[in-house]
Parts: sequence; structure tokens; C-alpha cells
Amino acid sequence: MSTTVEPVTGRVHSWDLSTGVDGPGTRFVLFVSGCPLRCLYCANPDTWHMRDGKQKTVDEVMAEIEKYRAFITTAGGGVTLTGGEALLQPAFTAEIFRRCKELGLHTALDTSGFLGARATDELLADTDLVLLDIKSFDIRTYRKLTGGDLAPTLNFATRLDRLAVPVWIRYVLVPGWTDDPAAVDGLGAFLAGLSNVDRVDVLPFHKLGAHKYEGLGIPFPLRDTPTPDTQLTERVREQFRGHGLRAL
Repeated sequence: MSTTVEPVTGRVHSWDLSTGVDGPGTRFVLFVSGCPLRCLYCANPDTWHMRDGKQKTVDEVMAEIEKYRAFITTAGGGVTLTGGEALLQPAFTAEIFRRCKELGLHTALDTSGFLGARATDELLADTDLVLLDIKSFDIRTYRKLTGGDLAPTLNFATRLDRLAVPVWIRYVLVPGWTDDPAAVDGLGAFLAGLSNVDRVDVLPFHKLGAHKYEGLGIPFPLRDTPTPDTQLTERVREQFRGHGLRAL
């Protein structure tokens, strides 16, 4: 008696092509729906709820990726899963990455690490790069900024080091929130103790997603927070460099 295997499905917000910020080369970036955190500076509040995404099978996603496979391969790119939070749908993410590796495509996972425990070793074996968003190194600030706990992200970072999965750290610089010199140095010291961190991207806070909050009828919490100037941004980068890290 034969059994029918149900296709793996997930909730998808959208997809796009990008260069430079979502991993090496030109990339097919898949935005999945759903996120357990509520970062005050989130630029994609429209991805918070899984119910707002469209249900897609892995086959449907791969068919879309296939259209651009030759282009992104030639451009030294690959496929990046972001969101939302891709590890909120770990089976969906794992199957997409498995299929991408069968096609010889470079894979990158953009994650806060908050749900890192949901990533199986098999999923991570099919992950060529993790873009790990560490929101703050101060426990209290992290809680106020995201609504979550810092420990799961640091545990995930340590696990990625143990598994030798390459990591780019993403650190959003928000004046008055993530610019504290002691916290930056603390994070720098932690990262310097890992052997798999290729670079630290210091990303200046911006308000490009403010219109999305207006469209959703919810207030943008950091509406009155200034964007960081060049001097502050360079100071933080230099702090990371002081720990022997490549900061961009």
C-alpha cells in the first residue's frame, strides 16, 4: 500500500533580488512570514505574523529560484532566507536549503538566533553562511529592544563556531540604544573568542520602514530617534576592529 507524502509548505511574504547586504554576490532573497521578536527598529513589521504570508510549497519556491539560477550563479551569489524569522519555519527552511545545495547554490540564513535551537545540524550542514543579527550585548537593553532574551542568540553563535559554520555578524547601530561603548566592547570580546566570524557589519539605523507602520496603523516606536552620524558609526566599527575583527 503506497503512502502519499505531503509536500513541505511554508508561509512566504515575498522575494527579491539583492546585492551586497544579504550575503556574497547577487542573491535571491526569500522573506518568510512570522517572527517571535518585536524589535523597535524593525523595518519589516509586515512580516511579523505568519497568517499574513502566502502558503507556498518548496517546489513552488524552487521553481522561482530556478528562473534566476544561472544569473545568481554567474554573479557569485546564491539564496538567502530572511524574514521575519526563517527558523520559525525550520522544516521549510531546511528543505529549501537542501534543494539549493543539490543545485550547487550558495545558501545564507539571516536570523536573530533567538530560535537557533530549532535549527538541526542537518539544516546547518546545508547552510554556507549565517547572517547573525545580534541586537545588543546588554541583557536589559536586548530585552527592551526586542522583547526577547539574549542568551539563545549567544548559545547559537557558540554552536555555529563549534560546527565551523561561517558567520557575518549584523549589528544595527541605534543612537541611545546600541551605541554604549561598554556593550560594544563586550560584544567585540565575545566575537573575538569565536573562530568562524568573517566580518561584522555595523548597520546604521534607518527609518525606511516607517511608512509600513503607518500602513498597518501602528506607531513606529523609534520615530523620533536620530539616525547615527558617520563619526559614531566609525567609532563603533573601530571598537570592533580593536578586538581584531573585520568591521564594515
